Amino acid sequence: MEIAYKDIKVIGFDADDTLWVNETYFRDTEHEFAKLLSAYETENKIDQELFKMEMKNLDIYGYGIKGFVLSMIESAIDLSNGRINAASISEIMDLGKEMIMKPVEVLDGVEEVLSSLVDKYRIILLTKGDLLDQERKLEKSGLSKYFHHIEVLSDKKESNYKNLLEHLEINIDEFLMVGNSLKSDVLPLANIGAKAIHVPFHTTWEHEKVHDKEVKEVNGTYKTVGNIKEILELI
Repeated sequence: MEIAYKDIKVIGFDADDTLWVNETYFRDTEHEFAKLLSAYETENKIDQELFKMEMKNLDIYGYGIKGFVLSMIESAIDLSNGRINAASISEIMDLGKEMIMKPVEVLDGVEEVLSSLVDKYRIILLTKGDLLDQERKLEKSGLSKYFHHIEVLSDKKESNYKNLLEHLEINIDEFLMVGNSLKSDVLPLANIGAKAIHVPFHTTWEHEKVHDKEVKEVNGTYKTVGNIKEILELI
């Protein structure tokens, strides 16, 4: 089914792994964390337990690096049965600091797309995560000049999008969301009647993966592109 974009006036862009690299750094840190705890468990078991801890803590800490670090520390204590020493805890904290201080690697084609759209549409940034960290990344990216509005959400569920669009006085029929996550950037929009474009990233956090059944239920209501530059051919 062909999707018409002629009524679109506002385009929302996700940030992490849509505009710049993010998830890769989490996977790298998980590997370093597993090496640090290799005396207590296998890497596969450590990864599984860390993910469980992140899910347990998500409602408390929210998304982002700081919550991830706290979950690593708690997992280290559990996996070591309390034997983990202060020096190792300090190493875990350093892993988190290294993530925060990573340079911002803007993905290929992003600036070309934003510069092409900024004079034709109202462009907004819709991301979730830690406010301070997202503001830092946006500033370092050099992309802030393209956005008419920036919003850091606690989550990206249907209610979050509905409330934000209502607050910004944006009609659902005139809104398009662009992002790498089917769970956060596509399915919620399809379910409230808005349009979305899916730009997959090469790695996806387990929490952001969706079942085939969920995708089939909204099949034909969004478009998947191989590269963000393909958006310019659609709208």
